[in-house]
Amino acid sequence: MADTEIVALRAKLASRPRSDDYRQRRREIDARGLQYGLGPDVKVEPVTANGVPAEWTSTPQDKSDAALLYLHGGGYVIGSLDSHRHLVAEAGRAAGCWALALDYRLAPENPFPAAVEDAVAGYRHLLARGLKSGGIAIAGDSAGGGLVVAAMLAIRDAGLPQPSCGWCISPWVDMEAIGETMVSKATVDPTVQKAGILDMARLYLNAADPRSPLAAPIYADLTGLAPLLIQVGAAETLLDDGIRLARVAGAADVCIDLQIWPEMIHVWHLFHPELKAGQRGIEEGGAFVRAHTAVKLA
Repeated sequence: MADTEIVALRAKLASRPRSDDYRQRRREIDARGLQYGLGPDVKVEPVTANGVPAEWTSTPQDKSDAALLYLHGGGYVIGSLDSHRHLVAEAGRAAGCWALALDYRLAPENPFPAAVEDAVAGYRHLLARGLKSGGIAIAGDSAGGGLVVAAMLAIRDAGLPQPSCGWCISPWVDMEAIGETMVSKATVDPTVQKAGILDMARLYLNAADPRSPLAAPIYADLTGLAPLLIQVGAAETLLDDGIRLARVAGAADVCIDLQIWPEMIHVWHLFHPELKAGQRGIEEGGAFVRAHTAVKLA
């Protein structure tokens, strides 16, 4: 039986007008995120993490010896703390720890590799606060999901200890949009299409190699990375990105949990206030984080 909530949501998203101006899209995604609001027990605290604007979200039961570093989606061009705060707060709640969301620099003003540099700066901030690497998980959606893996690569190459795990929601890891599902799922995905992906890649890369490992981690040697949870919807054009990432990581002996959610669209977690499957996706991701931080901190 079809999920009636996702059917209604898909229709709503498909009916929205879509601007070609990334500045207008920034305003729109922020306004939509703010409409959802937060739980009454959520505390928000602005902070600067090694020069990167950021904010902590927490709930009273969260542990203080662990943290979820969150990297928002938006094609490296749009998205912010405002657009994703409602998701970050619930991801932290599900993980049972404080969540640090980074307002990393966006393209085209700050192209590749600015976002990767900011993600590593955020991780160094957590280590400097005295958190053990095994108590830190890195999570993100869409471009932020790809940035999770890129950050873990940069962390490894900088000689820093790996976090406990990475949680990738609908990760975008192919700057050339050559995955088969970019075409086969185009008619059922109401948000992500090939032309838009390629335009964001152009703005982000600024003429850099589209197969640079820190931009497109499917071309990286992922040896030595911490375990990864990859959650992707069966009804999204980036389905193949998640599958290919799992294949490359698994071949490099990285422990992988690949979840393909029937009927779900791109980053369905964002819509958790009106989509029960979004809340379930968050809870599954939180359980993955709790399991891995508990082992590493034991």
